[in-house]
Amino acid sequence: MTHRTAPRTSARRRAIRPWLYCLAALLCLHAAPALAASPAQAKRPATTQAVASASPAPAVITTVDLAKAPPRHTELDFNLYKLGTGNGPTVLVVGGIQGDEPGGFSAASMLVTHYAITNGSVWVVPNLNFSSMVKRSRGPNGDMNRKFAALRKDDPEYDTVSRIKDIILDKQVDIILNLHDGSGFYRPKNEGPMRNPMRWGQSVIIDQATLPGARHGDLAAMGQKAVREANGGLLSPMHEYHLKNTRTAEGDHEMEKTLTFFAIRHGKPAFGIEASKDFSTEQRAYYHLRVLESFLRQMGVGFKRDFAMTPRGVLAALESDVAVAFFDQRLYLPLDDVRASLGYIPLKKGEKVSFTATKPILAVVDEDDGYRVFYGNRALTRITPEWREYTDGPGSLSLDVDGRKLVVPFGRMVTVRDTFTVHPVDGFRVNAIGAQVARPDARDDSECDVPIRKKDFQNRFSIDKSGNIYRVEVYRGEKFAGMILVRFESGGKPGKRDMRPSVAGRESLLGY
Repeated sequence: MTHRTAPRTSARRRAIRPWLYCLAALLCLHAAPALAASPAQAKRPATTQAVASASPAPAVITTVDLAKAPPRHTELDFNLYKLGTGNGPTVLVVGGIQGDEPGGFSAASMLVTHYAITNGSVWVVPNLNFSSMVKRSRGPNGDMNRKFAALRKDDPEYDTVSRIKDIILDKQVDIILNLHDGSGFYRPKNEGPMRNPMRWGQSVIIDQATLPGARHGDLAAMGQKAVREANGGLLSPMHEYHLKNTRTAEGDHEMEKTLTFFAIRHGKPAFGIEASKDFSTEQRAYYHLRVLESFLRQMGVGFKRDFAMTPRGVLAALESDVAVAFFDQRLYLPLDDVRASLGYIPLKKGEKVSFTATKPILAVVDEDDGYRVFYGNRALTRITPEWREYTDGPGSLSLDVDGRKLVVPFGRMVTVRDTFTVHPVDGFRVNAIGAQVARPDARDDSECDVPIRKKDFQNRFSIDKSGNIYRVEVYRGEKFAGMILVRFESGGKPGKRDMRPSVAGRESLLGY
């Protein structure tokens, strides 16, 4: 691996959509000065805070609080998120058992990031087969949803299947919902090649009508109610949901191998939820969430969500606050409009790369001499690291931003309208990555006490495609201490995110 010396002119990033900055500025115009706010949970990780001023456009410091996000490594493994009070009914939701079904795992992810459970509990595994998700494959080691009847111990997925079985059988779990994207549109009678009894899309699936002895054993009644409630929000009459009973125990040997029938065999009510693969990811997730919410209400689970239940609202939630941070948030990378590749990223020498993420389906994966960042089955960027020793640092930088004095902690982004100046930090040097400025003292390689404007940066060093976000790094000698990001208000707008996966699919003309 090639080790490089960091450029003497450098900078880092942090991204939040322009409309969010404007909203924060309007809401917080008269707020008291503060550095950053932390949400009560990791559900809404991004916060913005305006610094009060007589100016009509206060500076904004943005942070993504990842303190409650579990630390993860580059090995792909599933996560279990336990949401709610711990009292009352518990619903287990599973997404990502088949990696070519982004509607299901995107909806499961949104339960973690955009819902608050006010009564009862929701356990969520949004990324059960994470390796198949990033490969956009039904299963690189075979179909995981056909491994629940019998499985050899030498199967590569034996451990994953065994652990999710244990979660299903946990005495606290009352019902299980397994999220899928299915082909076409299920119809009880043949209406054409894509709308017939052999299709799976737009259906709630049960293995049998009832589960004798189970507390919530009237599977058909619960499924029919979920169908009715989902159909109350159809985007088109052609999208109608139906209940599909596979009558698994009557000889459907393929369905006998599935996760839901494993639960049924052990006395646990379980349902499959299918959205059609003929829809875009946000439309699939929209329908999944409508069905999910019906089951939560039927179970007596209370919840709140922070987005509008429309495809546009779902898309906005999926696209918001997409970010990863490395090594205790010293190094933060917003991904909303990220460039296809990022170079000279100072990762910690001699340690296993660990990161936290704002979304459960974000992954950082080893790739040759770098790392690829995936959001579900979409590759967002490639990181080329510059391996550095780390050192303790000041934890923040003092800046003058458009005439206002601010203290910006590491791992934050500050919005700049025109100019910022970094105050000196004793014993440390400051690099504005990509900036070309005349220093007051030519012998000093620290970019402090010099006004820096957007025009001083070389566009290719920006974090985002729009060329608005740049990194400001702090070093003691050659050891990395931390960074902040500056985001210039002027310039191009963030590009629209492509929701399509990195690997094309075959099951619909849309390629999702």
